[in-house]
Amino acid sequence: MLVLGLNMFHADASAAILVDGEVKFAIAEERLNRRKHYGGFPALAVKACLDAVGAKVSDVEHVAVGQDSDANLIRKVQYAVSHPAKVLNFIRLRQRKEAMRDVRSLLAKALHVSPQQLKFQEHHLEHHIAHIASAYYCSPWEKAAGFSYDGSGDFVSTMMARCRGNNIEVLERVFLPHSLGSLYTMICEFIGYSKYGDEGKVMGLAPYGRDTYCGGIAKMISPKNGGFQLDLSYFKPLGSDQGMQVLPDGTVRLARHFSGRIEKLFGEPRKPDSEVAQRDMDLAFALQHRFEEIFFHLLNTLHEKVPFDDLAMAGGCALNSVANGKLFDSTAFRRTYIQPAAGDEGLAIGAALHTYHSVLKQPRRHELKHSYLGPEFSEARIQSALKNAGLEYRKLDRRDLLEETAEQIAAGKVGGWFQGRMEWGPRALGNRSIVAHPGRADMKDILNARIKHREWFRPFAPSILAEYQHEYFEHDHPSPFMLHVYKIRPEKRKALCAVNHVDDTGRLQTVTREENPMYYDLISAFHRKTGLPVILNTSFNENEPIVCTPEEAVDCFQRTRMDVLGIGPFLVVKPGRDRRVAVSSSDKTQLV
Repeated sequence: MLVLGLNMFHADASAAILVDGEVKFAIAEERLNRRKHYGGFPALAVKACLDAVGAKVSDVEHVAVGQDSDANLIRKVQYAVSHPAKVLNFIRLRQRKEAMRDVRSLLAKALHVSPQQLKFQEHHLEHHIAHIASAYYCSPWEKAAGFSYDGSGDFVSTMMARCRGNNIEVLERVFLPHSLGSLYTMICEFIGYSKYGDEGKVMGLAPYGRDTYCGGIAKMISPKNGGFQLDLSYFKPLGSDQGMQVLPDGTVRLARHFSGRIEKLFGEPRKPDSEVAQRDMDLAFALQHRFEEIFFHLLNTLHEKVPFDDLAMAGGCALNSVANGKLFDSTAFRRTYIQPAAGDEGLAIGAALHTYHSVLKQPRRHELKHSYLGPEFSEARIQSALKNAGLEYRKLDRRDLLEETAEQIAAGKVGGWFQGRMEWGPRALGNRSIVAHPGRADMKDILNARIKHREWFRPFAPSILAEYQHEYFEHDHPSPFMLHVYKIRPEKRKALCAVNHVDDTGRLQTVTREENPMYYDLISAFHRKTGLPVILNTSFNENEPIVCTPEEAVDCFQRTRMDVLGIGPFLVVKPGRDRRVAVSSSDKTQLV
């Protein structure tokens, strides 16, 4: 049975395909059309899904969409009526969304087939149920508490659920305009980070701040009856687009969230690209602090309703890895499962799995243990990309590739690492990564100057061999998808100075050989040379979506000041930057 899942006409459009209930392939459209957070129809992603399983669209039996414009319709109408100026906009947007619901016609057009050839059943699932499904059905558990929160989706910002067997029972919804995600976005906009997806930057800025504004931010959102409510005087009224607009070209644009009252309290908004002042750091600190307080309040309320140890969590706010790392000390939950694409691209998997398990009543037998669900490329394709770029390269056997790459990194070089299938989700997890020495004090500056060009306050992440996690970090709950931030032990902070944030934390990725043998063995080789079972890992890109193809990896390598590229079985070292030692015999290497 083939089930195609879609997130369409929403930020981070994506597609995923199940074969007999197992997720075989999943990809965000941005990785293929190279347009960050693309929010149109995921035509290229659909084609990639079908190609990956050798199917035609006429073979697909079910198509599931993680959006339902009919969900919570009464609440939407009530809000529109209470804001008469928004009624006409509400009607127009609903008409436009109705036109977008014709999935059969959209797929037929994208794939150049007749609609009559398409025999699938169509399913639309409420946004936050799809989020919870994406986590719960990918988890190893037969029962769990389900939680989803973000800015908005189908007029809801937060959902609590009881998950058991094949069923997801919704217990509570927090309706718009009340949204913890909107609060976060509003303060991000005020301090100059107004693009969709900028919230992660402000999370990194927060530890540089002080508690100057904690009282002021606390007044903007209050716990209420197990949920919360915003003081709406600080916010501009939401339009029918719920604060986010997808333009005809797929660009995602945020509406202004903050009202004039914010300016009276804190002064002029910071202009993007201007210097970050202490006020902005203090606001970021207060925002993160209050976010965590409300988040833990919600989880404790959920645990009272669903007193399980296990929490299946998703939604854009579930990417707040700082809060995720603290929830074990602030709530009664003992384990979390947050699938790697916790944000909106994950809706494609959630909608597909919910259709398979909840609608079609098919048994659960699949656990998502890794994120490597994207495309992979042949050795011939990789070699062709290297040749066409005019690069000198050597083909090595597996052991020598690992040893030589680890040697380069140990010597302080910056390496691109392109192996196997691309990751699903926003994090590079060892297959489309830039890797470097985590113990060099100058490495953060080197990476930013040569390649990443990121804000000075944003940290880089450590990938650690799983069996050493407790030795280096103060918490041992696994973090395979780089979605938890933990304190680094005091005696290890100097050794990990390039990935130790200002508050002595790291957003770690725990790596096992079962999940990624090639990346595990690279870190192991680095460990043998340096004594560190940790490597610095950042995404393989330069202010663009993470590279997907060999050609994109080679292009990024060439236009930046990266030193080394390990791509498939090939190693490239830029002239004048070779610190290789003779670890391989001539009959195992070939200079081309």
